[in-house]
Amino acid sequence: MSRGDFGRWASGIALAGAIMVGAGSAEVSATPLTPFRYEAQAQRHCPHDKVVWLDFRKGVYYRKGQKRYGQGFDGSFVCQNEARESFYRRSLLGLR
Repeated sequence: MSRGDFGRWASGIALAGAIMVGAGSAEVSATPLTPFRYEAQAQRHCPHDKVVWLDFRKGVYYRKGQKRYGQGFDGSFVCQNEARESFYRRSLLGLR
């Protein structure tokens, strides 16, 4: 094992140890944000929630009926509750 390989191995072990120590000290539960390419996929993932278009670059989400819903290349369809819990804010533009 070369010196560079040993350094990477040792830093990986140290990181794993730090994660294990941190995980045992507090119980933190976060809902993961699950982005989807198509609206129907997102609706199947969260059947009792609204589907929104999340613009990752701007950090906002658009509801169905808003002008920018489903528009742009820097976004995905997600569940509204997941977007809120991930600290994305709703857009007030284009409300009808």
